[in-house]
Amino acid sequence: MKTKTRSIQQIIEEQMQRWQLLRSKKAEEKPAALTITISREPGSGGRIVAQKLAEKLGFSVFHQEVLLEIAKRADVSEKLLATLDERGLSVLEDCISALVYDRHLWPDEYLKHLVKVIGAIGEHGRAIIVGRGANFVVPPQYRLRLRIVAPHDIRIENVVRTYNVSAEDAKRHIIRTESDRRAFIRKYFNADIANPTNYDLVINTGSLEINKAVGAVIAALG
Repeated sequence: MKTKTRSIQQIIEEQMQRWQLLRSKKAEEKPAALTITISREPGSGGRIVAQKLAEKLGFSVFHQEVLLEIAKRADVSEKLLATLDERGLSVLEDCISALVYDRHLWPDEYLKHLVKVIGAIGEHGRAIIVGRGANFVVPPQYRLRLRIVAPHDIRIENVVRTYNVSAEDAKRHIIRTESDRRAFIRKYFNADIANPTNYDLVINTGSLEINKAVGAVIAALG
């Protein structure tokens, strides 16, 4: 567990160094800060789609483990916010206010940190954020919101193959993970994770294989 945490810490530090370097260049015209958010059914291949998209687009990927580690640590969250300029901080504050007002939220400390983290990543752009309700946080002008789904039997097969477990264990994993994600989105964003109107593009990897799914996303980016 310590090795994993240390690895995540390294990822965070390296990313913040890249952002600080970009900020120090002080470009007069800032390029469009696109962020792709990915919500996925367990076993649907969403994590693979994220990785392949990152390779194609040259984006950074932020999985929920990294987001969780940053959101748990106030010192790291503050370092992340320090990579934003005044305009970025202003946009982030507006985003948080709008989120709380529109969704009637009473944010606890964890949600406050999480929203700041996701908002800061979204403000920098050129990122893919997997999970943690990022589609509800990143402002509309900066995002493309994906939902990756697949038929239940295919998801079971994928989990069996990926984790080398029995079909019954795969079913339990899917049920538990789906329940946890649904509860998280309901609790923190007062929303239904499966509602297609919360996304710009819903992709079924049961009928569209991974590489074609990636191609569809890139095409949607124009």
